[in-house]
Amino acid sequence: MPVIIFALLLFVLLAFAGVVLLSLALRYRAGTARRQGRRWVAGFNVWMTGLSTVFFLSFTLLISFWIESAFRFALIGIVIGGILGLLGLALTRWENRSEGLFYTPSRWLAFIIVFAIAARVVYGWWRATHSASTAAAGQHWLITASGTQLSLAVAAGLIGYYLVYSIGVRVKLTRHEQR
Repeated sequence: MPVIIFALLLFVLLAFAGVVLLSLALRYRAGTARRQGRRWVAGFNVWMTGLSTVFFLSFTLLISFWIESAFRFALIGIVIGGILGLLGLALTRWENRSEGLFYTPSRWLAFIIVFAIAARVVYGWWRATHSASTAAAGQHWLITASGTQLSLAVAAGLIGYYLVYSIGVRVKLTRHEQR
């Protein structure tokens, strides 16, 4: 009987790992697909990402009362994500066709985004399975940061990237339509 339970547990863990790997591969594929720029989609993306940014920063400001410097980590993440968003706009391949403006995001930045998500999941698993040790005095602030603070920074980085990228796509589409 214990062998069957062990085999079932192993099957469930392998299935979960397969689903996670498949979702990361699909995220990468969707992030590198060639798309036709549509003005209403770009405008919707700007508004929804902006709304997400406001809610996220409000949430981190609220929890900073309990988790020290959570808001600071969120702001750092947003700034780094915004810089990556500008880099993403610069590396995006734009195509002017008779049907409209098409764009293909950078494969390298899509890989970095998927890697950041995967690294955060692995780091969360590692922190959950290892007991927290007290940090020695004098260690770097990033090493002594909590898992929650780093999660907020990664999430803010993703939000900042998509906010800047969606604004850039909207601006590029507006300029293309004015020509």
